[in-house]
Amino acid sequence: MDLKITATSPEHPAALLDLPWSVPLEQWPDEHLVALPRGISRHVVRFARAGGEVVAVKEVGEWAAVREYGLLRDLDRLAVPAVDAVAVVTGRTDERGEPLEPALITRHLVGSLPYRSMFETTMRPGTIKRLLDALAVLLVRLHLSGFAWGDCSLSNTLFRRDAGAYAAYLVDAETGQLHPRLSGGQRSYDLEVARVNIAGELMDLEAGGSLHPSVDPVLFGREIVERYDELWHELTRESVYPLAKRHYIDRRVRRLNNLGFDVAEMQIQRSPDGDTVTFLPKVVDAGHHQRQLLRLTGVDAEENQARSLLNDLETWMVSQDDYAPGDPLGARPEVLAHRWVRDVFRPTVRAVPLELRGSTDTAQIYHELLEHRWSLSERAGRDVGLEATVEDYVRTVLGHRQTEFGK
Repeated sequence: MDLKITATSPEHPAALLDLPWSVPLEQWPDEHLVALPRGISRHVVRFARAGGEVVAVKEVGEWAAVREYGLLRDLDRLAVPAVDAVAVVTGRTDERGEPLEPALITRHLVGSLPYRSMFETTMRPGTIKRLLDALAVLLVRLHLSGFAWGDCSLSNTLFRRDAGAYAAYLVDAETGQLHPRLSGGQRSYDLEVARVNIAGELMDLEAGGSLHPSVDPVLFGREIVERYDELWHELTRESVYPLAKRHYIDRRVRRLNNLGFDVAEMQIQRSPDGDTVTFLPKVVDAGHHQRQLLRLTGVDAEENQARSLLNDLETWMVSQDDYAPGDPLGARPEVLAHRWVRDVFRPTVRAVPLELRGSTDTAQIYHELLEHRWSLSERAGRDVGLEATVEDYVRTVLGHRQTEFGK
């Protein structure tokens, strides 16, 4: 059989032809390889240069290679975090004409690391928790897309930290199955596999002295199931919100925040009956909101203030007609953020009399107004708006402070 390369792009076959396909992968010469950390795998895996990019090459049976190639392309179409399929190479033979195993080629995920590389130095429990939260987010997103992993583990996942956000990516889809919708039993099976695998992998790290002594592998294995269940419930509850009840959306965002997750993306679908809101979660590192708010708006705030302001900004942005993530014709987030500062943030803060603010900075004032708006809206059963919030805040909160401090 002649060598055959099935690729996602017409550019890839030419670059891939330069690789030594007549040599078993574990014997490839160093001149073709790139020294990058690899996770544990049942198969021989190597990183290699192909044209201007780095690819991961995995030797696997033809049926499995073609199947995984197709599944990875499906996950890409569904916008699920996974490595990109590049090509499948079949018809390999050595110099004596003996057949060699086919190969699946995926694109190296820049900036990502397998979990063992991240544990080479003892990782703090808080960081481990964020990584497991990121894996819970990935598992929820896979299940929402109808993908049953079948072998969820730390070994089959790559982790990447980008601007303070932790993200997990599927790297091995060999055992996966894609369905229109998953049953409760299919999800439960995936969760049980994840619990057992993660506990076992953490025990292995513990035995090698790479796990923080305060981390209990069995408890952490259970916790990812609990985190998954909490997140699944919060994301799959379908609610339609009347236009006048924006505080219902704020309530959902707060619940996600209280669970320890941030909102990466929010979508609102309008209908005559009201707004249907969906959220995409993410896991962030300390100080992320501070940096993000400063980058988008120029507003310098403390972390909790910044999170509150960013939630308000995101909710406001999705209500704008030109908000269209991913659409080149839509307004960029920086443009919308500038408009929010100009049309919402500054006018609202300026509506609070300067003499009543004392030494309170503008970010804290706006944060307190958002908290006050939330409280008023909950009591009223509708969104009271910022104008009424400012009026009540000045009278009941700042007025009380004036009396309390005798100013």
